[in-house]
Amino acid sequence: MELLNPLSDSVFPAKTVAFTSTAGSTDTWQAGPQGVVVWCTEAAYITVGEGVTATTSGTPIPANTPIPFIVPGGTGAPWRVSAIRVSADGDLYAKPINIR
Repeated sequence: MELLNPLSDSVFPAKTVAFTSTAGSTDTWQAGPQGVVVWCTEAAYITVGEGVTATTSGTPIPANTPIPFIVPGGTGAPWRVSAIRVSADGDLYAKPINIR
């Protein structure tokens, strides 16, 4: 069984942001983590990557359910998580992880 390994809280802290019918995006993290665990207080569409902004074409996730996402490879630039509501405003929580 593979375990999720959280990264240093001082270097890769958890972040939160509100979302509405307008996307909310976390502050960025530096490249390095393999993934990020995301959960929201309401159902939301999620996008992960460099400079992303969520749309209704993103991955839908249910409320109050932690979901791991792979951080897509990119240019090595800082990356973020973005969410937009399915039907109700909420809060997005995200914590970078490594999968081992």
